[in-house]
Amino acid sequence: MPIVVRIDVELAKRKMSVGEFCERVGLTPANVAVLKNGRAKAVRFSTLEAMCRVLGCQPGDLLEWVDDESTGEVGRG
Repeated sequence: MPIVVRIDVELAKRKMSVGEFCERVGLTPANVAVLKNGRAKAVRFSTLEAMCRVLGCQPGDLLEWVDDESTGEVGRG
């Protein structure tokens, strides 16, 4: 998938645990795992806003577009 979620990077920068992040954002650990592992099909803007508020970052710090050709993945569509 060409969108990569960088939650781990931002959590590490802030030395914040996944548990603390889940609690402060209002997500379950299972839902955070889905986001971190690239299995999410969508993210609500309200969730993205909460993640950015808790981490003090911009949406672009959490989400990165990566060209399928550079990853070697076959496009789906």
